[in-house]
Amino acid sequence: MLNGAFSTMGRYWRPLFGTAAALYGGALLVMAAAVAIAYSTVAGPLDRVVSLSHDEEAASSDVVSLVTALCVLALLGIITMAVVSGLMYAAVPAVLQEAVLGRPVAFATVWRKAWSRVAPVIGALILTALIAVVPVVLMGVAFVGVAIGLIAMDSGGGAATATTLGLLGALVTGPVAVWLWIKFCLAPAAVVFEGQGSVAALRRSSQLVRGDWWRIFGITLLAGSMAATAGYVIQMPFSILGMFPGMIGTSSLGNDPSATAVIVAMSGYLVAMMLGQLVSQVISTTFPQLVAGLLYVDRRIRTEDLGPVLAEAAGAPAQGPHPPPPYAGGAAPQW
Repeated sequence: MLNGAFSTMGRYWRPLFGTAAALYGGALLVMAAAVAIAYSTVAGPLDRVVSLSHDEEAASSDVVSLVTALCVLALLGIITMAVVSGLMYAAVPAVLQEAVLGRPVAFATVWRKAWSRVAPVIGALILTALIAVVPVVLMGVAFVGVAIGLIAMDSGGGAATATTLGLLGALVTGPVAVWLWIKFCLAPAAVVFEGQGSVAALRRSSQLVRGDWWRIFGITLLAGSMAATAGYVIQMPFSILGMFPGMIGTSSLGNDPSATAVIVAMSGYLVAMMLGQLVSQVISTTFPQLVAGLLYVDRRIRTEDLGPVLAEAAGAPAQGPHPPPPYAGGAAPQW
């Protein structure tokens, strides 16, 4: 699986990395423009709040303006990342669908196919993400309990009870969430390869994973770890390079700099960090999805005798007689 993912990345790096760079670069530009517009709107309230002394309180109108701007930026960020992630999770299987047949893939073809399947892919991703809500919330409860116990020096049982229940609940629901996440990890590939809807893709993924959960878990965990490590290593040089313009800019600040002066002084560091995050995101998203798509193809070959179908689609003569693939419902899913 890993060799196949590396081979696909080497042969189809243009549509893979080109699509990823366009999507995440576009998202970065959208958020940068939104931040600039928001800052120009609330620059006055921000300067007034920053210039307050420790014994002064901010005006309610300034606080409302800043909170509103932050909420709008957060909502825009969530929507932007949802669309970009959906397109990326659809684009990688779209490339792989042609790559397993040895066919060339044009950027326009990948974009057209990814855009046509982005809605059900986003739906499948949201449904899969909901699996992690319960253990994350329970861990949040445990963290709040620990914070209350440390800050308020709560000697009673409230903080301890919240911490205990949160930790125990997370320990119980965490393995269940991991089990379900692996069962549904092939859903984006099923959406693109077979034209399935969100819920149908989750059922299809569960069907394909059945009987091979541990192998898929191990390969997925290894691919994710490799991508995360590579992303961290890629980000490090950008962080180091960004420190120099940041130090030079901050050294020129006075004793009481304005918010605008601080942002301008740190602009070099912020640009370097954003570039590093962009490159890291391209790698850490593309490689695990390639592995997941190959696992999808592998499971169909193992359970549905897809090899002859692929050979026929690629134009290679099949070796010997083969029965039709045992697809669910008697109808062959779309390739």
